[in-house]
Amino acid sequence: MASEILTLRRRAAPRRLEPALWGALLLWWALVALMVAVPDKPQGFAAPRFVNETHQLFIALAALLTLLVLAASATPARSLWQPLKRSGRWLMALALLIGVWETVTAKLALLPAPFFAPPRALIEAYATDWPRLLDSVLNSLRLLAFGFLYGSVVGFVTGVAIGWSRGLGYWVHPILRFLGPVPSTALLPLSLYFFPSSFAAAVFLIALATWFPVTVLTWSGVASVDSRYYDVARTLGAKSLFLVLRVAVPASLPHLFVGLFMGLGASFSVLVAAEMMGVKSGLGWYLQWAQGWAAYANMYAALIVMAVLFSSLITLLFIVRDRTLAWQRNAVKW
Repeated sequence: MASEILTLRRRAAPRRLEPALWGALLLWWALVALMVAVPDKPQGFAAPRFVNETHQLFIALAALLTLLVLAASATPARSLWQPLKRSGRWLMALALLIGVWETVTAKLALLPAPFFAPPRALIEAYATDWPRLLDSVLNSLRLLAFGFLYGSVVGFVTGVAIGWSRGLGYWVHPILRFLGPVPSTALLPLSLYFFPSSFAAAVFLIALATWFPVTVLTWSGVASVDSRYYDVARTLGAKSLFLVLRVAVPASLPHLFVGLFMGLGASFSVLVAAEMMGVKSGLGWYLQWAQGWAAYANMYAALIVMAVLFSSLITLLFIVRDRTLAWQRNAVKW
């Protein structure tokens, strides 16, 4: 009884602030002091914009971090404390990175402008060009969704077919070995010629880049299913269609998801390359447009959006895999 009371008191007591979180708070407020108190070095051309807005944003971020840390340390809720505790060192590294970035660009002008823009230039890019950037994100998602969906479905059907049927594998396997390793972007000129629009050509290239790893991994999964599973199912009267749909496909799901991850990563590269060659909107097109107008801050802003977007899509695929393959939930973390 006494031990239970002590445990409850420990849980209810305020948590001691971790050294990493103390360091993160100090570094973030030091970053704010650097931005506000240290004057910018004149660059010799137009005065920088969005200076006050940048200061206000980083003051708000530092204040928000302070409130979160104080609230987490004052309450016994582990759902708020543990993520902050794990991210303390990353928060320190992020503050240091932004501080160095601000120092070598805006404060000391060690890197040539406009190739290396300070943080406020990214805020200006998001604030002034968000309609074009948002339209590019939506068009990239639309293009990626069509290409990845078509490639995944065709790759899954092809992999199951050649993994199950040796006769079909005899004819498809040489084609797979011949065309599969060819980079999809190498077929860009041909696809632009044969397809009626650049959008359809880009969808084909993304689907092709997705099709190969999904096919190979699904084929490997179906071919590696233990034959005893089929023997047990046949003993119970299962037909060929049942063996494929209820034995081979579920047993090959771990391989299928590996192929989906590989196909999604390949589709990102093909997406950017395809959008640079013909489409009128998309993240790849936006990167080329920003580079052509020497709007390097917009280019960096698009790269950050691209990294967040692609990482979120992979995270979503991991969530689907964890829900589907519950026994592999913690095998690989993302």
